[in-house]
Parts: sequence; structure tokens; C-alpha cells
Amino acid sequence: MKILILGAGRVGASLAEQLVLEKNDITVVDTNPESLAALQERFDLRTICGSATALSVLEEAGAQDSDILIAVTANDEANLVACALAQRRFNVPRRIARFRSSQWVQNPDLMAPEAFAVDRAISPEQTVTDYLIKLIEIPEALQVIEFVKGLVSLVAVKADAVSPLVGHPVRDLRAHLPHIESRIVAIFRGDRVIMPDGDTMIEANDEVFFLASSRHIRQITKELRKEEHTVRRMMIVGGGNIGLRVAKGVSSYMTPKIIEGNRARCTMLAQQLSGQALVLHGDSTDEELLSQENVGGMDLFLALTNDDENNIMSALLAKKMGARRVIALINRRAYAELMEGGQLDVAITPSHATIGELLKYVRRGDVAAVHSLRRGAAEALEIVAHGSKTTSKVVGREIQEIPLPPGCSIVALVRDVDAEHPQVLMAHHNTVILGDDHVILFVADKRMIPKVEKLFQVSAGFF
Repeated sequence: MKILILGAGRVGASLAEQLVLEKNDITVVDTNPESLAALQERFDLRTICGSATALSVLEEAGAQDSDILIAVTANDEANLVACALAQRRFNVPRRIARFRSSQWVQNPDLMAPEAFAVDRAISPEQTVTDYLIKLIEIPEALQVIEFVKGLVSLVAVKADAVSPLVGHPVRDLRAHLPHIESRIVAIFRGDRVIMPDGDTMIEANDEVFFLASSRHIRQITKELRKEEHTVRRMMIVGGGNIGLRVAKGVSSYMTPKIIEGNRARCTMLAQQLSGQALVLHGDSTDEELLSQENVGGMDLFLALTNDDENNIMSALLAKKMGARRVIALINRRAYAELMEGGQLDVAITPSHATIGELLKYVRRGDVAAVHSLRRGAAEALEIVAHGSKTTSKVVGREIQEIPLPPGCSIVALVRDVDAEHPQVLMAHHNTVILGDDHVILFVADKRMIPKVEKLFQVSAGFF
């Protein structure tokens, strides 16, 4: 597939890396030659230096032959114009744009073919906000991912030494919770991924990914980790778009404190969050300020500025001063991997939280959701099965008959999705996949993604 990416920032670079691994033909356009040189040095792709809204640059980049254009520059207006040009001048079949401001996403008429011709609009700030709200709702989790309209959740939990399941095989989860259908999908032990069977032992500090109906998640997390207190007192550092949205998202059941360094921004926040949050002007690494605002009594401390170092330092300071749980946004992947699991409870890399939203529109086949796990180390997908036994390699077959690539497993199905009571089925070796089932897969090796996609494609001539 020929894909044109406009923008070589963190999201664009992460997306290019992912798509190159999957053997796509990638061209990246950016105005920064250093960013392009760094990409070309690491990956087998083509780069063009120039403006994403210049017709000559788009033509040189091969827009006329591209299957998909993905506009992820830092400028919303440039992304809009690029999509309009791609449709009107170059007839690019699919056009995806990322927007920082919610005004564009909230006005779908502007996305229409007769306007800016954006097929899919992505809002990174809203994606990260939703990610954070889930972690606030389930404080024991490292990552919470929803599938099939929220019916099923995949949750990552670090098993602690006092967990009832530590020192026991995976099969004991069913003995502990016989009334709940669940599945341990994968275990990350250090940098090693384990695809577990019933005999796999769970060890302290294992990062355990389990899947279950969303209504049962809290019961299962208690088997792997001591139950955390419900978050009632929260401090947010950074009053940008994400900090503002998180504060609004939790305002119905708590009044968070927001520390913002820009006085003008503080005034705007105070106006928008009147009665919903307490807005403070100050330096988030000021120990005296944190002490005065009782950071040690906080259930959760969120560091959400655009500055990695500031987020790390303020979160470490808050943890030292007694904050029960700290979460930091860290753009640099190396920083995030270094800090998470130590003194920081969770480190979120925004580009990896966002990339799944983009990938689900790029994948071949009817892919309903894509989620990046462990900052891109693995992936979870929701794919709708189509066809019949004569036209599909998966429909009408038991899971044990399906030639899944190495490191890939089918972990659950949701059947009759549009019915009043959809069926959530944990996958077993003899489970038969039916047409229109939503199939949830775990893929430990991203290089296997094209094989998974091919497996689910319908062929008129397949027998």
C-alpha cells in the first residue's frame, strides 16, 4: 500500500515506523530536514522536504499514486487544506487528518467532501484524555483498552507479591473466579513476552494482560493486585488541552487542583472550570507550593505539561512527598521506558496512545480497533469476520484449525453485536468463528500484522 504521511513529528515518525515494518511503501513530507534525515537513516522510506499544502510538493511526493494520505502536521489548518487538495487535485482515495483543536472534530460538516474532504478526523488530546480517565476509574491498572463499544476490556496490571495468584499457574484464575469468563492473554516479564498456557506461573512484578467483560474488570484486578482506594483527591500539573479535558471529565465526582505556570492560561481555566476545579498559578516543581496544597494527601498526581523533564521531576517530587499514585506524560519513548515501573507508576507516551486511532483506518480488512501495547511492543486488534466457510479462512472454522502466525492468538469473540444482549465469548481451541463476529486478537510481533490481515480477507475464489 502506498501511504503519504504529512508531518515527521512524534506521531508521524511513530506511524512511519509502524507502517514500514508492515512492508508498506511510505513517503514522509515535512519542512524540517533534520527530522526527515533521522527518519531516512533508520527506515526504508522516502522523504520530501517542503510544505504539506504546496501542490508541487504533494505531486513530487506521489500524491497522485497514493492509496492513503495521513496529515499529522502540527498545524490543524494545514492538515485540512492538505486533505482538500488530496481529494480535488490528486483524487487520493482515503484522507485522514489529526487535529489539536476540538472545533474541527465537533463540526463534521467541515469534514464533508464538498468542504475539506476529511474521511477520518483524529484528536490526540481526546484520545489521551480518554486513556487517562480509564486509569482514574481503575487505579490498579497500567493500561485499559476497550473493544466492541466498551463491552470487553483488555487490562494490564502489575502483579504484586501479596496477590492471590502470584506463585500460582494461570489456570487458577478460573478456580478463584469460576463465575467470570476471563482470559490471561499475555505476560510481560521484563522485556520478554510470554504467551501463557494453563501451567504458566505468575510471578511478582509480572505485567499481566487479561481480557474480560468490562463489568468484571475490578473483580479480576483484585486477584492480581491489592485493591487501590477510589480516586477522590487529584492534582493536575499543566492546564493545556489535556489537563482541561481531564478536569472536566472528573468534575462530576471530584474537584481537582490544577497547577499552571502561565498566568493568562490560569485566568482562562478559572473561567472555563468555575466551580469544577481549583486553579493555581505556580511552578509544579516548587516543593513549598506542593506542600501547601497537600500533595502528600493526593490519591493521584497527573503531570500533563508539554515538557518531559518537568513532568518527570514534578511527578518524582510528588511521589517523594507522599502522593499515592503518579502518572506522567512523557513524549520520549526512552524516557518513558526508563521511568515507568520505578518511582513513576505509569508513563504515557501520547504518540503511542494516538497511533492506534490512525492504524485502524490504515489496516486492510474490516478492522474496528487497533491498540498499541507496551509503547508499540505488541498490538491488540478487533477485526470483524466476514464471508462464509468457502470464502474465508476463519469463518466456520474452529480456532485450532486457523493457521495463526507465530506470536498471535485469538482471545475473545463478541457475537450479535447489534442485539440487545450481545454474547461475549472467551476463545477456546474448539470455538467456531461465525460471520460478523467481532474477533479480538493479541499480536506479540507486529511484523505478523500483514499475515493476520490477509487471514481475515474474504476471497471469492477461496476453497
